[in-house]
Amino acid sequence: MPFPQFDPAQLLIKPLAERQHDIRHSSLLALDELPPPLDGSAMQSLADLGQRMAAARRRGAAILMLMGAHVIRAGVARQLIDLMERGLITHLGTNGAGTIHDYELARIGATCESVARYIRTGEFGMWRETAEINEIVRDGAAAGLGLGEAVGRAILASDFPHRDTSVLAAAVRLGVPVTAHVGIGYDIVHQHPNFDPAAYGLASYRDFLAVCDTVGKLEGGVYLCVGTAVMGPEVYLKALSMARNVAHQQNRQIRHFTTAVFDLLPLQGDFRQEAPKSTPQYYYRPWKTVLVRTVADGGQSVYVCGDHRQTIPHLRQAALAAG
Repeated sequence: MPFPQFDPAQLLIKPLAERQHDIRHSSLLALDELPPPLDGSAMQSLADLGQRMAAARRRGAAILMLMGAHVIRAGVARQLIDLMERGLITHLGTNGAGTIHDYELARIGATCESVARYIRTGEFGMWRETAEINEIVRDGAAAGLGLGEAVGRAILASDFPHRDTSVLAAAVRLGVPVTAHVGIGYDIVHQHPNFDPAAYGLASYRDFLAVCDTVGKLEGGVYLCVGTAVMGPEVYLKALSMARNVAHQQNRQIRHFTTAVFDLLPLQGDFRQEAPKSTPQYYYRPWKTVLVRTVADGGQSVYVCGDHRQTIPHLRQAALAAG
């Protein structure tokens, strides 16, 4: 017998107009707005990384960024769009929450709710307009699209007041692969009665295969793991294994590339060596997966510690300066 199941048809769903929002569209940084610089070593790391991104663009190699939702919330959409327009990001991936924040900012110019407030009454995530993403994903999956592209296309075709600063819509407009990598139960749209798990699974699997294709072009390129401690390292790790499997059969290599992790956690010790198993930092996936293990055969890695609202604009400036 199956386990007892909750019936989502019982839920009370409310309009977004009744939600108090924590982040407004007005908080987005202007394109050339530069926050204060980071400390000297971090700025040098960004300068080096900018040169590697420019070199990857010149040789036609992949520049893949997988990012967490907090990067969208940090207000750096214009900087990410400009990097895509200049060929300095050739594939952009995020998680399910990233698509939600991008969609809400484009649609109503606001996003992010107080979990502490709304979880008390069971209203957290119960917003009607946001759940329309489920219908977009369902229709996109039926049309053969991946999850990121389906949402990006919907925003691009909409009359949303802020669609011009949608990262997903910009990627679709530019023909840059945009992907979304979800785990069922992770995102507020999964709470709603119109959630189609089969459509999400199919669409997100297509997106995973798109990342595998991009990683197959990573020789001489750059992988940016930005604000994602699990999705970014794990999707990249499996994609790299698959891409190297095929490359090995074709007598090709995917060894000489650069990885970079952007996060808030200060790393103690040499990040180019695995942390000891006796320390909690051993289990921090960006460190051992992105910075050490996957570049052990000829790659290089960079760690940048700082707020994304500060680091991403300076990364853009460094890449532009490198030509």
